Amino acid sequence: ERNANARLFASNFGQNRGTNDDHVDGGTSRFDEQGVIYQAICANCGGGAIFPTTGGVWAANNGSTGCNQAAVKIDMNFAGVGAQLQLSIGGVVNDSTACVNTEIVFKDLVVNGKRLFFDFGDGSPIQTIIPPVSSVTHTYPAAGTYTAVLIAEDSSTCNIRDTSRIRVFVGANRAILDFVSAKQPPCESLTFNFTNTTVGSISNNFTARNFYWDYGDGSPRDTINGFAPNPTSHTYAQPGTYTIKLFITGTNFCNSPDSIMKTIRIAPLVKAAFIAPERGCVPLVVNFENESLAGESFQWQFDNGTIFSTDVEPSFTFTTPGTYRVRLIATDTNTCNRIDTSAYSTITVFPIPVANATWSPNPPIENTPVTFTNLSSPDALRFLWRFGDGDSSTVRNPVHEYDSTGTYDVELLAYNIANCADTFRFSVQVIILPLLDVPNAFTPGKFGENGIIKVRGFGIRRLNFKIYNRWGQLVFQSNDKNIGWDGTFKGKLQPLDAYAYTLDAELFSGEKIRKTGDITLLK
Repeated sequence: ERNANARLFASNFGQNRGTNDDHVDGGTSRFDEQGVIYQAICANCGGGAIFPTTGGVWAANNGSTGCNQAAVKIDMNFAGVGAQLQLSIGGVVNDSTACVNTEIVFKDLVVNGKRLFFDFGDGSPIQTIIPPVSSVTHTYPAAGTYTAVLIAEDSSTCNIRDTSRIRVFVGANRAILDFVSAKQPPCESLTFNFTNTTVGSISNNFTARNFYWDYGDGSPRDTINGFAPNPTSHTYAQPGTYTIKLFITGTNFCNSPDSIMKTIRIAPLVKAAFIAPERGCVPLVVNFENESLAGESFQWQFDNGTIFSTDVEPSFTFTTPGTYRVRLIATDTNTCNRIDTSAYSTITVFPIPVANATWSPNPPIENTPVTFTNLSSPDALRFLWRFGDGDSSTVRNPVHEYDSTGTYDVELLAYNIANCADTFRFSVQVIILPLLDVPNAFTPGKFGENGIIKVRGFGIRRLNFKIYNRWGQLVFQSNDKNIGWDGTFKGKLQPLDAYAYTLDAELFSGEKIRKTGDITLLK
């Protein structure tokens, strides 16, 4: 009963075997906010008995003579609506402390109500949403402590509504994180100084315990010099590019825990280097990856001297086909050589190919394969045909045989050397009158239609084609009308003779046909 005043329902789970009965040791029961019970059991003690496991368990049987651990989830079906409110701030789940004007995501974790009502407790209008949407966002314009309420409603359930509440603490004491870094002399040095320049929106009541550093090289975090009066110094073991993070902790600041990161490049000699794609199609967006060693500032140039960016890793869009040469100039006055220029990298920009095609016969002729003629632009080098019946081809000008009458939506994808594609779509009409037959002779090893024996026909849905020698031995079997017998068995060409066949087929019209006969192998 409510408040555990009396027992409402009772049951048992497990085995009663006298001295070896299943039992629960202390501290193994857990409950979530929805009343679901998670129970650990010392189960199947002594082994040999059947324990009621569910599918996909780690082990369905006890392989020992002692007790096994059984995990049981008991979810009571109360046939009622439930609500469970969750907050997330900046992607951090279950964070209920925020700064003013910070976006907070309010979410219902249960989502079994027909309507969800969110009351943020600050006098703003209640927001109503209809699942499957389960979350809303809200910002608090003033500092304070607020009680956010979620009400899930379903009038068809026994309880109609359920309520979940969370207290939200909103502060105005935001810490604005920042720091500066400086390479230390001489030019061969791999030492940087870092100065914490964080300021508070109300007051600067900072201590060293409010901050710590991560120098980005795998060394232990520095929890001593977070807000020292003098810069903290760190020496790196080798040249490279490192991401430095400054963290703020403690409950004095509404945005704690928070962090800021910056990238430094350190080396005795500055060396300009970058990565860019060799080719692409218009409009080609290139995100240049800076692989330089050291470098305080950068210039990105075309071979005509035009500087198109001074960003560390710029993005540039090429809108005109052509060949472009790009280089990078890296400058770092703290290094021994001060400036370095990379070699030119060539980027070729292609136009997007144009896909186009025709088909024949048009209008269609019954039981005639469709011939596709590729009219794509000359720069298209690779093709993919989708015939609309599940089959495809990469041939430039394919011939395709359809199995039933109808209109098929065909796609032609044309690719150029840069693997850029264009798609042409069109419809093909086909007339198929179902029929089939088997030739009565063939000549293995010869080129052309008579070199392989196979089922001929149109509108065949499925088939089973078998060929036997005169001793009744099965020498060939196929379920595909396009796969025939080449006259060999176990790798050896069979002798000139008459071979019996059976053919069981079903046409697209639904008609089932059985044919038998003889095939003469000629040489």
